[in-house]
Amino acid sequence: MPVVLNKVLKELKSQIVSNNIPVHVAVVMDGNGRWAKQHGKPRVFGHKNGVKSIRDVSEAAAELGIKYLTLYAFSTENWNRPALEVNALMTLLVETIRKEVATLNKNNIRLQAIGDISRLPEKSRKALAKAIEDTAQNNMMTMVLALNYSSKWELTKAVIDIAKQVKENKLDLGSIDESVITRHLATKDIPDPELLIRTSGELRLSNFLLWQLAYSELYFTDTYWPDFNKEEFFKAIISYQSRERRFGKTSEQLISNTSNIN
Repeated sequence: MPVVLNKVLKELKSQIVSNNIPVHVAVVMDGNGRWAKQHGKPRVFGHKNGVKSIRDVSEAAAELGIKYLTLYAFSTENWNRPALEVNALMTLLVETIRKEVATLNKNNIRLQAIGDISRLPEKSRKALAKAIEDTAQNNMMTMVLALNYSSKWELTKAVIDIAKQVKENKLDLGSIDESVITRHLATKDIPDPELLIRTSGELRLSNFLLWQLAYSELYFTDTYWPDFNKEEFFKAIISYQSRERRFGKTSEQLISNTSNIN
């Protein structure tokens, strides 16, 4: 690593408050295609270069003590892209998962996935299942890949599951509350993200974790995903730490609560 870059990383990291690290960070990895176009290359070239950013960000997150990192890798809407790109993405998924298992184990990172995995090609499903099994004992951080995922799919499935339980008299209609809905989501065992990062300058959620992001801080950057590295990730965390998370309360109430605790 160049000395100047190393110095910048150390300076940024020194600004991060260790007792205010988000437990869960979610990322919409956007801009691979536009990055490739800038370099005069096909779109898949951008996706291949985005793998390094996944490695950089996962290492940075683990280094800071973040417990969950969710990456929006493939949405249900992505099937509408050109078949050539979709096939290339599925092939890249298998290759990347197989190659990165050793790195995940080295960094004590567990792999999980959310989404309608049944629709993925067989090779992708098998590679994913094996990687999840091979990293199951790791406990420093959990990396969650959102694959063939959309929030509308997730919420629709949750409603169907809840309705079925009510119909079978396994759940009382009057007992349905937020906690019941949460227990029927794909993320039922994962805390909601405190921070969402989206790259490439787009200012939307794109059908990602709509229920879970209700109180998350949103961080948007113009940087394309293949250029998003540790430095950029640290900047996002610093931005997060500069915000006041009120959850519907006033600033005065937060100050009062803090004073009472002290």
